[in-house]
Amino acid sequence: MPGTETTVVLPSWRRLPIGAEPAPIGGAHFRVWAPAARRVDVVLEDGPGAPVEAALESEPSGYFSGLVPGAAPGTLYRYRLDGRAAVCPDPASRFQPSGPHGSSRLIAPDAYVWGDAAWRGVRLRGQVMYEMHIGTFTPEGSWAAAMRELPELQRAGFTVLEIMPVAEFPGRFGWGYDGVALFAPTRLYGEPDDFRRFVDRAHALGLGVILDVVYNHLGPDGCSLKTFSSDYFTDRYQNEWGEAINFDGPAAGPVREFFASNAAYWIDEFHLDGLRLDATQTIHDGSPEHVITTIIRCARAAARGRDLVIVAENEPQDVGLVRAPQAGGYGVDGLWNDDFHHTARVALTGRNEAYYTDYLGTPQELISAVKWGYLYQGQRYHWQRKGRGTPTFGLEPATFVAYLQNHDQVANSLRGERLHRLASPGGYRAVTALLCLGPATPLFFQGQEFCASSPFLFFADHAGDLGALVRKGRTEFLAQFPSIDAATATGATPDPLDPATFERCKLRLEERQAHAEAYALHADLLRLRREDPAFRAQRPRGVEGAVLGPEAFLLRFFGEASDDRLLLLNLGQDLRLEPAPEPLLAPPLGGEWALLWSSEDPRYGGSGTPAPLRDGVWCLPGHAALVMRPARPRSRPHA
Repeated sequence: MPGTETTVVLPSWRRLPIGAEPAPIGGAHFRVWAPAARRVDVVLEDGPGAPVEAALESEPSGYFSGLVPGAAPGTLYRYRLDGRAAVCPDPASRFQPSGPHGSSRLIAPDAYVWGDAAWRGVRLRGQVMYEMHIGTFTPEGSWAAAMRELPELQRAGFTVLEIMPVAEFPGRFGWGYDGVALFAPTRLYGEPDDFRRFVDRAHALGLGVILDVVYNHLGPDGCSLKTFSSDYFTDRYQNEWGEAINFDGPAAGPVREFFASNAAYWIDEFHLDGLRLDATQTIHDGSPEHVITTIIRCARAAARGRDLVIVAENEPQDVGLVRAPQAGGYGVDGLWNDDFHHTARVALTGRNEAYYTDYLGTPQELISAVKWGYLYQGQRYHWQRKGRGTPTFGLEPATFVAYLQNHDQVANSLRGERLHRLASPGGYRAVTALLCLGPATPLFFQGQEFCASSPFLFFADHAGDLGALVRKGRTEFLAQFPSIDAATATGATPDPLDPATFERCKLRLEERQAHAEAYALHADLLRLRREDPAFRAQRPRGVEGAVLGPEAFLLRFFGEASDDRLLLLNLGQDLRLEPAPEPLLAPPLGGEWALLWSSEDPRYGGSGTPAPLRDGVWCLPGHAALVMRPARPRSRPHA
């Protein structure tokens, strides 16, 4: 774990430089940063050792610490600053059983007995990611219920689970991006050991688990950091979600330590396989070593030799994030790719409004997104009235995390509808093949694999003026879309504060059987990706593409020993290619093409696929994707 930046020597058995930890000799050691306070007392309120109020010793640089006899796992405690009547939860609390405003509970971080000693972690290449919101993934919305579904996720072909934020937040439901107690897994999904049990079971099944963490802001309700020090925040930078974090100003050292320790904590104490860093463009830092680099370095050290995957969301598309620190980068492994999503969505829906304005959904855009990751690599982006992106040349295809759906993109619509409800069935199957077989790292949003009927809407349980602001903000955000502006004006936007909105978003897992055609489509494509060497390779420059028609294109995946594959997509009407003067359509030397897979297979709800190549003429069905493989020429009967 990252060490303290003061000269004080902490007990060698401590795992974190902050927070409360049971001591091997009995009692518990407490440590908190409160530089403006003259006195800090820890108040044991209930459980072992309570009731007791004990003064902590002042350290240099504003820390207070001390060993409190009698405290033990299960003790509920809070801090009192300068004798005030009000008491505050621990900023580094490992559990808040009554929510962020309540007491902190002392947790034994090593009580859980792990069974994953042989697990070596995961690397990005070769993975298929699955984004989950624990509160809506099952009807129960708990770690225990989600754990029961892990074998099915493994059978479907997913390899890494990306868990939406779980740091404690106020209310009965929420996305998790307004977390305020960053070390405390929310009480809404179970106990901390339930989270550990979930990860342990995932590892036993060969599944990695990474956690979405929010280090660019804290939620507006229940955050106690400012009570302990105003230096946690700064007004030197703009942040659309609240106050920016102070990573480079006066007294930033303990703030950097707090967040770096948090990253290491999740890796160390929950055996997580990596992190997804939310909205890194608003993590502002002018320090010689950017705090993102520090966070990643501390996380990797906490893994103690296990492989980690660090993925970043970055709206400006700065590939410096994935450059090595010694080359001036930050050391991230992968980047979310909105460009792939945006062009695919426009191709399927025909709408390029609001932040889709700069995408046409053309075959060339889709080819370029597959080959190069980002489409915007410095060109002018008219929606933002400035250039966007940086060059991606030389980066491995697996660096880019591609998706057709994620929590934001599904929810950024009036009814939170999933993409399969907005596209033609055939077109959706075809573009699903592009996602599953392309060389990027594919990510799926929960329920996508069986075309879930449940929407995913924005929901947050805030009351009073804050709730009104949330409701107003959501309506104003959706008003950027001309196609739904009239609807929002009439109050048609689902109320994010209504518990019914949250309940509507819960998956109906029985739809795996009811929507068996969609489930088979995804499972078969992921099996093809996993088992076919040409699709599995993800080699740099291993794919070339060509436009075949106004809405049709091909990708040729170059395999070993000319064992190539063709992926043909036609999102328009039936297309006949005669002649076909395109080198990428040329048959393998001494062979011919044979159909390997079709999105029009009746097994997926299609109508069947006539031979796409007859007497040298290609006939590509509309709204379909085909995979071709080399085959030996069929012998002709003698005359």
